[in-house]
Amino acid sequence: MKILKIKKGEELTAAEVLSNRTDDDFDAIDATVKEVIAKVRAEGDSALHYYSAKFGGPDAETVGDLRVTEEELQQAYDSLDEETRSAFEIAAANIRSFHEKQLQKTWSYTEGDDIMLGQLIRPIRNVGVYIPGGTAPLFSTVFMNVIPAKIAGCPRIVMITPAGKDGKINSKILAAAKIAGADEIYKSGGAQGIAALAYGTESIKKVNKITGPGSAYVARAKKYVFGTVDIDMIAGPSEITIIADKHANPAFVAADMLSQAEHDVMASSVLITDSEELAHAAAAEVERQLKLLEREGIARQSIDNNAAIFITEDLDSAFEIANDIAPEHLELEIENPKDYLDKVECAGAVLLGSWSPEPLGDYVAGPNHTLPTSGTAKFASPLGVYDFQTKTSIVHYSESDLARVKDAITNMADGEGLTAHGNAVRIRFGDL
Repeated sequence: MKILKIKKGEELTAAEVLSNRTDDDFDAIDATVKEVIAKVRAEGDSALHYYSAKFGGPDAETVGDLRVTEEELQQAYDSLDEETRSAFEIAAANIRSFHEKQLQKTWSYTEGDDIMLGQLIRPIRNVGVYIPGGTAPLFSTVFMNVIPAKIAGCPRIVMITPAGKDGKINSKILAAAKIAGADEIYKSGGAQGIAALAYGTESIKKVNKITGPGSAYVARAKKYVFGTVDIDMIAGPSEITIIADKHANPAFVAADMLSQAEHDVMASSVLITDSEELAHAAAAEVERQLKLLEREGIARQSIDNNAAIFITEDLDSAFEIANDIAPEHLELEIENPKDYLDKVECAGAVLLGSWSPEPLGDYVAGPNHTLPTSGTAKFASPLGVYDFQTKTSIVHYSESDLARVKDAITNMADGEGLTAHGNAVRIRFGDL
């Protein structure tokens, strides 16, 4: 793992060490994605079955009906052991409690004789949620996507997730969907599933917005259907940046770095510290703990290729580097971390102190774990209830109110050369 000393004034060069992490050459993936989308638009369900079998999933006969039945949902819920069911209910309750505070409502105000201005806040009618179902079935992501949509009041929440070779969906994913309140669930994944949500098939009626993470093919498919539907974001590989001081526990720091490294070979784990002793101790701990992981091979590649430890002269420099990286997750394993919140400018989520590890945010704390990646925290935000609502402006003027501003309107319209705009006001006052 790279260990680099960063001098004062050279903080902005640190992120360049990580610049080779993402591969922007998507030509081969895009060619496949475009082909898949076109075939799904033309052939509907048959294309979904075709690509499922082609890409290693079940064939049409094995899958049967694409839609999951209520009986299948109930069986999945009933199959949960008591400990898992309790964990699911705790997570769901905390996620609901947090996201209920994000709910926006219609508002308006009045001024003048009879002016009313405001916004109508409405739920998106049809939303689609994509849930990965591969080697790490992300049932926690069901809660993070479906619950905010439910709180927003979306009348139809459609969830899609790929079935296994046996034609069945992971039972924990289905149980989570039942607890969260998904309205429709379909056995479909990949770029073909995204196309089905965007354009519709015989079984899956199209939606207005698609959220949820996935493979590079899923991410690129979301990019190509954007405009036909809205999307939440195009998520990149997982990432964590940890700012730690001499008081941090190197074993904790290493474990938190590996919690992201095991996600993906392209995941990024970064430690920034003003303690050279901690830097080397944490690096040694990473090597020791790597051998304990089920996904050691994935984590090893991530650490070898995309991890780094930066040693800075002080914590101010550490925050400059972190803000330039704009990480998905930012942990502050320093004394009195709350005192440093005003130094955080760009991060998807901030976890304060040694007892707030990243997995706490992933599973049960309550805030959403669908976060901006690849530096997009400089302008993007976590998924929330607001992503499942639309805003419509409200304008009402009386005759006398319009009369007071008519000259300003016509002056601006004429200045832009938009005569009809000005005339729409003039005609109301006999000036045309």
